[in-house]
Amino acid sequence: MAVTLPETVVERYPRFSLYNSPYDAHDEGCAIDLYPETNDAPSPVAGEVVDTRTVTAPEKPYAVEHDHLILIDRGDRIARVLHVDPAVSAGDEVAVGDSLGEMVRSGFFAPWVDNHVHLGFRDPDANPYRASGSLPIEVDADLRALPWDGTGTVAETGETYAALDAPAHPAPGECFAGIAADPSPNGGDPAVLDGGLPHYAGGGALAAGGAAPPDGDRPVSLLGSRLGVAVGRTVAWGGLAVVANGEPITGLSLFLARDAGFGAKLICPDAEFREGERVTVEIAG
Repeated sequence: MAVTLPETVVERYPRFSLYNSPYDAHDEGCAIDLYPETNDAPSPVAGEVVDTRTVTAPEKPYAVEHDHLILIDRGDRIARVLHVDPAVSAGDEVAVGDSLGEMVRSGFFAPWVDNHVHLGFRDPDANPYRASGSLPIEVDADLRALPWDGTGTVAETGETYAALDAPAHPAPGECFAGIAADPSPNGGDPAVLDGGLPHYAGGGALAAGGAAPPDGDRPVSLLGSRLGVAVGRTVAWGGLAVVANGEPITGLSLFLARDAGFGAKLICPDAEFREGERVTVEIAG
């Protein structure tokens, strides 16, 4: 049975993603990454802290050596929170929004991934320490699907990415929005895309407007190219390549956001784009 996060919880975070990760914990949207505005981690759940644990992370030159797990008993489920150096301990009671500690950037992060709170849920009788085995998560929020023609101007750059100014968020602070899949030939609202395309194995096609995903398998496309087939809301990407201004890049980072700075995020550690540069993105498959 899925666990539903209400909009009153997710709206505390400017951005979130269910699928933008290479790890099994996110398969089928069974975990959510929440991106706070500061490096302080507000708790996404209320309950009693039952344990904290420190684990060794993969060695990366940009990352800290250890990561952390915080287990919170919320009554019906055990919440698993990762990537936070705990300022809480077993027996503490926390409310939604209370600080759990400072986020850490560990070797579980790709170099283009921002600090975030990872959240998953287990049944009380399930092993809460295993990386996989969490329940699917539904977000009870109005998700807007933003059509995008693959073009934009570079608004921000980093060592591994370039963020475009398009598609623009239609109502910053009022709703979550993400890049829309191409309209289905069968009609209906386009899905909102989520995940690392194609640098992670798959992603999500989330129903806009808070609706349930359509029944049955269905093809999913972007910029006229078929990405794969959605089974429920989960899509396994086909053999794809993303090209920006004629140059192959690692891919697109697809997520949901409510902030005014939203735009397509190009993952391009081996390519350089300048602020103000006009970019055209294509998908080859």
